[in-house]
Amino acid sequence: MIRTEPFGVTAAGEPVTRFTLQNAAGMAVSVLDYGCTIQRILVPDCAGRLVSVVLGYDDLEGYARGSSFLGALVGRYANRIRGAAFPLNGKTVRLEPNDGQNHLHGVYPATVFPARAEGETLVFRRRSPDGEEGFPGNLDLEIRYTLREDNALRLTYLARTDADTVLNLTNHTYFNLNGQGDVLDHWLRLSADRFTESDAQLLPTGHILPVDGTPMDFRAGRRIGDGISSDFDQIRLARGYDHNFILRCGTGTLRPFAEAVGDRTGIRLEAFTTQPAVQLYTGNYLDEDAAPGARWPRYGGFCLETQHFPDAPNHPAFPSTVLRPGERYRHETVYRFSAAGRIDDPGG
Repeated sequence: MIRTEPFGVTAAGEPVTRFTLQNAAGMAVSVLDYGCTIQRILVPDCAGRLVSVVLGYDDLEGYARGSSFLGALVGRYANRIRGAAFPLNGKTVRLEPNDGQNHLHGVYPATVFPARAEGETLVFRRRSPDGEEGFPGNLDLEIRYTLREDNALRLTYLARTDADTVLNLTNHTYFNLNGQGDVLDHWLRLSADRFTESDAQLLPTGHILPVDGTPMDFRAGRRIGDGISSDFDQIRLARGYDHNFILRCGTGTLRPFAEAVGDRTGIRLEAFTTQPAVQLYTGNYLDEDAAPGARWPRYGGFCLETQHFPDAPNHPAFPSTVLRPGERYRHETVYRFSAAGRIDDPGG
């Protein structure tokens, strides 16, 4: 079942709609056509009480003025591109700098996408025109959100282009499986042996480092807060976790890559993707969000942004993000929720 209701009007006069998907188990997901934004996810905890497990603003003004990309589709290129420029086919493509001298996340979070319900799936389609923010090619996008009966939300990203371009789409939802407070006592496991080293601008240096023996090692599962105050240089530079972890699962096949459990509710999140990497971000600047009435503490949520590597167009050794005419961009990410029970027994 998909319900619709008004959610305000943009400064340009575009009406915004909230769509709510609900399954028979009682889980509900609210999505805006403004930025294809996941605004709310309600899931039952171990006692059967519904908990809102993602961060979202209460009104459109929050999304228009907020600085945290809460729940949004980001692109054309998720994450950062150094100097807002990259080489393509022997030429330099110049983008609009929107993060100092760099390019970050793009305009999709503030764009209204035409939407329609197709059965139990919410579908957004839009043509991103050639030259939007400097990116080449007319890009035809299709973003699909499906709520399954096993309390899993499936995100499917599809695109085609009429000229060579680069593309790296993801969703910027912040999870808090307790529904409030910080996430430092959440238990988290990541299937990642390596990560891309970052510099002071949080851009890749080009070096790929092992997680072994560092606070970046979540392979066996541990509390998010265990390493967040460490003196490890990568943690200090970002004021927490804001790093690209290279997944064991590879690319193209939907496989599990992460698991998290809320310490107070016992709600478990299992995550699956076809992407080669994930950006773990722990809300290091949430307490400075620019939206009126923003109320989250630092580390009030964590993101699992499935993606290709940041700044890949400027690093030939990284997996390519080039999309050419005749090729089809496709990737899937699934977030599945259940009641796990005790935090000291996250495996259930």
